[in-house]
Amino acid sequence: MSRIARVIAPNIDDHVDATLSQVSSAGPSKSAKSSLTRLAAWINDHNVPFRVTSIGMIVMLLWAGSYKMTAPGAEGIIPLVSNSPLIWWHFKLFGPYIGSDLIGITEIAVALFFVAGYFRPKAGVIGGLITTVMFFITSTMVIITPGATISVHDIRYMSFLGLFLYKDVISLGVSFYLISCFGNKAILLENRGE
Repeated sequence: MSRIARVIAPNIDDHVDATLSQVSSAGPSKSAKSSLTRLAAWINDHNVPFRVTSIGMIVMLLWAGSYKMTAPGAEGIIPLVSNSPLIWWHFKLFGPYIGSDLIGITEIAVALFFVAGYFRPKAGVIGGLITTVMFFITSTMVIITPGATISVHDIRYMSFLGLFLYKDVISLGVSFYLISCFGNKAILLENRGE
């Protein structure tokens, strides 16, 4: 071990221990014994998973929604929407540019529902329900979009396109998680009569 590592490592451990002991009186931290379980309890007590996933979803929806309202964004999703058995009709009805604008506006609106959910949790539940439908539809594209998988030595792998689409399977799970979190907050408010 280098001289620097011998000096820094104990200080980091002491800092983590001190930080974690400060929250030991809250929630699951009371019963956590090791540094690892105290860290896990601190993450739980400070609602880190909800904060990271909700903020991440908001940023992703704002960014993706605004990009879909550009010509390259619209042209990029033409093969995805055109091959989807669930929304193939969307571009036939609206055309690729207006259709892509509508998808982008929907994503931005849903991001705003999630932001509003911090103040009015039922808005977050509505946002989660909408993204559940959106990401269910786009998750099916992993299976049906040409080029989503490639064969290498007779073994099927996801291509970059397939991996890009697969993130929507994860986003579908995040949508259910956010419905649950915002729903729990809404239930607490209802029970308090707010």
